[in-house]
Amino acid sequence: MDMENLLLRYFGTTDLAEVKVDAIPAATDRMLVDLGMEKDAGKRFGLWSLLYMLDAAPDLDVAFKDEADREAARNFMDMIAAAGEGANGSQEYTP
Repeated sequence: MDMENLLLRYFGTTDLAEVKVDAIPAATDRMLVDLGMEKDAGKRFGLWSLLYMLDAAPDLDVAFKDEADREAARNFMDMIAAAGEGANGSQEYTP
């Protein structure tokens, strides 16, 4: 599942900047239900990744039964954290 498809499915747009803040809780609720029902590991990871970026992801041990999937999620979290760090280790905000 690619991110554009997820954004379009849950928010009706592929541009996250167009999403109204009050639409996020309902969308994350739907994503959490879908995550619980999804059997495909790749689709589960895509859903979890978007939920993580929206600060709504469940704990790794809840979201992923397989250790390899949990490790991939940890790597994703590290990658996101590193992308937000500046050259001196401080957080940079880029609108």
